[in-house]
Amino acid sequence: MESPFIYYRQVTGKNFLGHKEDCTILGNLLKQGEHAAVYAPPKSGKSSLIQQTLMKLRMSGAQFTVGEFNLINIRETDKFLLRYGNTVLRSVAVSPGEYSDLVAKYLEGTHFVFDARAYEESDAIISANWELDEADAAAILALPFKICIDKKINLIIIMDEFQNLLMCEGGYKICSALSQCLEQFKNNYDNAGRCCLVFCGSMQNTMDAIFRHTNLFYRHVSIVPVSQPDEKEIIEYIHRGFMLGGKEIDRSLLHGVCHLFRCNMWYINHFTSICDSLSRGYIVESVLMDALRIIISIHEPRFFALMEDLTTYQVSLLKAVIQGNTRFSSVDVIRSYGLNSSANVKRLKEALMKKEILYFIDKDTPVIADPLFEYWLKNYYYV
Repeated sequence: MESPFIYYRQVTGKNFLGHKEDCTILGNLLKQGEHAAVYAPPKSGKSSLIQQTLMKLRMSGAQFTVGEFNLINIRETDKFLLRYGNTVLRSVAVSPGEYSDLVAKYLEGTHFVFDARAYEESDAIISANWELDEADAAAILALPFKICIDKKINLIIIMDEFQNLLMCEGGYKICSALSQCLEQFKNNYDNAGRCCLVFCGSMQNTMDAIFRHTNLFYRHVSIVPVSQPDEKEIIEYIHRGFMLGGKEIDRSLLHGVCHLFRCNMWYINHFTSICDSLSRGYIVESVLMDALRIIISIHEPRFFALMEDLTTYQVSLLKAVIQGNTRFSSVDVIRSYGLNSSANVKRLKEALMKKEILYFIDKDTPVIADPLFEYWLKNYYYV
């Protein structure tokens, strides 16, 4: 029997919790043919939010095709362009003949080709017969928009871990070219076909840098918030999940679970799944404490690796955050934590943000991205 607490894959339908307003916002954008950016720290429910939105759109009668690819292992812009093009063509065609015709029609004069041998050996629909240039990039980025207009189809392209594009040499230029592409096609649609891009990412600060702090995608891409599920809804969900297995838990204990994990459903599902495996009947506090020790032991090597990668100054600033400080440039904080100077504090904040350990709300309030990492720091590291 499958555990009622699912944390190892995307969830939709009855297993999807919260994010109702987020789904409505994203769904409305996609229905209007707009582009969206959905990003938050890892395991915040982004992919489930997107899939739940697509499911609701289908149930409402919307007709569209979806193409999705991940940039997690992209380190070269050429590979990004090839993966982008392959995803688009695989979304709108099904046979080698169709692929060949589309490449010939829309990518004529570029260095992209349909290579039958490469397709047979590696399933690659398009290949590059020469080093790609700016004209090639512009042509491949425009590909889904041209196909949607000509074929009168609705296409949604989801690009996961999009921020990794900036790790590539020339990644910023590709972002700029993509922004120009969105500008070029923003008024070139009729009501019969549209292409929507969904930019998804788990590096909050880097995605903020792309979509909030530059004019790259200004007015072309709307940011969709990823909100926390309601605590009462989570508690009822957990209680109901345990009841399915004939188990019972005091709801007052679950408030602490929600607080510890900051309503992060991936952690909560993982944690309650461990609790489920440790118990037979009534779930008492000692079971929760055993489960907490287990989940910490699972993630502790990752936490050790994070701390090993920090300088002594960065460790000190993180300690100041853990102990509730916000005015890091004040004389008292600099002296108490040995932070050297206000200029050094600024560099330390930027370094911890670049490592995606911290992000800031309203520029002043620091938040540690990973709630279990925060608990581990307070109770295991800074003791």
